[in-house]
Amino acid sequence: MKQLKLTFCSGVGTVTGANFLLQSEVTNILVDCGLTQGSQYANEENRKTFIYDPASINFLFVTHAHIDHIGRIPKLVRDGFKGTIYSTPETKEIAELMLIDAAHILEFESKINGREPLYFEGDVRKALSLWQTIPYHTKKDFCTDFSAYLTDAGHVLGSSVIKFTYNNKNIVFCGDLGNSPAMLLKDTEFVSDADYLVIDSVYGDRNHENVLDADKKLEAIIKESIHKKGVLIIPSFSLERTQVILYKINNMIEDGVIESVPVYLDSPLAIKITEIYKRLSSETHFNDSTRKDIAGGDKIFNFPKFKQIVRGEDSRAIVHAPDPKIIIAGSGMSNGGRVVHHEAQYLPDPKNTVLLIGYQGVGTMGRKLQDGEHMIIIKGEHVSVRAQIKTITGYSAHKDSDHLVEFVEHTRDRVKKVFVVLGEPKSSLFLVQRLRDYIDAPAIYPEQGKVYDLLC
Repeated sequence: MKQLKLTFCSGVGTVTGANFLLQSEVTNILVDCGLTQGSQYANEENRKTFIYDPASINFLFVTHAHIDHIGRIPKLVRDGFKGTIYSTPETKEIAELMLIDAAHILEFESKINGREPLYFEGDVRKALSLWQTIPYHTKKDFCTDFSAYLTDAGHVLGSSVIKFTYNNKNIVFCGDLGNSPAMLLKDTEFVSDADYLVIDSVYGDRNHENVLDADKKLEAIIKESIHKKGVLIIPSFSLERTQVILYKINNMIEDGVIESVPVYLDSPLAIKITEIYKRLSSETHFNDSTRKDIAGGDKIFNFPKFKQIVRGEDSRAIVHAPDPKIIIAGSGMSNGGRVVHHEAQYLPDPKNTVLLIGYQGVGTMGRKLQDGEHMIIIKGEHVSVRAQIKTITGYSAHKDSDHLVEFVEHTRDRVKKVFVVLGEPKSSLFLVQRLRDYIDAPAIYPEQGKVYDLLC
């Protein structure tokens, strides 16, 4: 019996910072290398030395292009990694945009705080030179003792569940599993032959509202905002959530459900990623309903009074545009980006609304708004919160508790261990217990930094 070692380098006890190390006697494989986000200690965590020698890593596999799964890759390269990076083609294309954007933000912040940035654009370019792609459903014998097979996670465009095969045993890393049925993408593909499974637990302790209920809630919020002649601010992640919201608003305007009002997409990164979605939207990554809309001539990310904002001065000028209006801007947790400027402007007015449509990390401004704080600090200034704060969970890109259990159930007869990660502790621990109680799955909440032996 051969033996593998699995180390959870980060990504335990927190939703972000995915970084897992799988080792045989001759091969060292990383899965994801993401930024820790949200907490007041995140910056220091990201600057820490890796607990392994980056030069010793032979391969890095990337599940998808969210920054909490890719954001430390340039630092890994800067610190000595010279191996090969693998992902789907779509993940590589989006990751290039995400990482260059991150490098520019880090360099800008370094001028303010006087510290050298975590990495530079040159480190991003070097990482991209090491990056190769693997399409879905293609077995890849990438070294002497492992093969890899990628299936669709249904989370964001290009996201994958990665199955490594070693000595006829399968070690499966889920990354983040999508909230199927998704609004745009195809459903998550189930895995039925995992011997060891690493699964996320962002919503391990709760379920989402029904999508139809979410649609009704979005419709009601937009109508109310229009009636009050207010401003609706939607902090949104550039990847996937922005595209879903644009699609929903497009449908509501086309169906005559809501009035056509100015909608500002105030995010250069989200605009670039949306262009990728437009270019690939007729391909097989998207679900039948979306492809049918496109085939019928529907420009799903474009509608009357939709305006894309690139320049900073145009972003600042939105305040002078008449109300009502909708502003979609990053970041999704309100912990930076252009949305913070808009929130500072509009939060004090009760006729305005901030709509939270994604997970809000502990310590982020989005979480503080969601928790009902009446006064927040933006760029050193106290801002009173009189605007309405609304939340819709039905548009989440993550599986909820019931569907995480369903995913594991498909491989229950074979799996030897289920490692529950990428969630707040209460969420991960709840899912561990639920997997044990409901389907008798051998689930555990691993310790960060501990080495686990996998018998193969």
